[in-house]
Amino acid sequence: MINFKGHRFEKDFILPCVRWYLAYPLSYRNLEEMMTERGVEVDHSSIYRWVQKFTPKLEAAFRKERKSPVNKSWRVDETYIKIKGQWRYLYRAVDRDGQTIDFLLTARRDKKAALRFFRKAVRQHGLPDKVTIDKSGANTAAIEALQEETGQAIEIRQSKYLNNLIEQDHRAIKRIIRPMLGFKSFRSAQITLQGIELMHRIKKGQMASDHNQNLSAAGQFYSLAA
Repeated sequence: MINFKGHRFEKDFILPCVRWYLAYPLSYRNLEEMMTERGVEVDHSSIYRWVQKFTPKLEAAFRKERKSPVNKSWRVDETYIKIKGQWRYLYRAVDRDGQTIDFLLTARRDKKAALRFFRKAVRQHGLPDKVTIDKSGANTAAIEALQEETGQAIEIRQSKYLNNLIEQDHRAIKRIIRPMLGFKSFRSAQITLQGIELMHRIKKGQMASDHNQNLSAAGQFYSLAA
């Protein structure tokens, strides 16, 4: 259970603001105006602090839930995220059915960063049988290093056409990020992206616990705080 004690506002005000920010293309000032229309005076900076404080806890709760299993055929790609005026890299993977496997924000786009991402994904889901990537040499080198570490063969497919699925999935994340007009720090970007990816997975139906299978996406999100 997530503890909301010590806050001037109750969780019934905090959680909707956090969810709306992570689920829809809104700014913090948009949310401040929306809450004011509902008779709740809350500063946009407070909503920012709520997102930064509670998102990691909600995402951790999601990772502990029993989730829909992903299959062993992965599509991996990275997209660009602007932080303090500089481009950083969001590594992402989906399976052949479009289910999110994992993600990782990194400062660089190289073998070391790609291997960190693969190790993180494998800890959560186990090793894939097949990985589809673009022509990135860094990703190829990382998969080869992973095979050496584990002793398991992984088929590598390099195909721009077959990777359309992950590129289309990037768009859902970018659509939410666009009104944010860039992140001010790596840490705030990391936390916010955790939450956006969390809502994206819930909307895909990847939260499959028995006690929440009949809940809406919003209801499933709120259940993580219970």
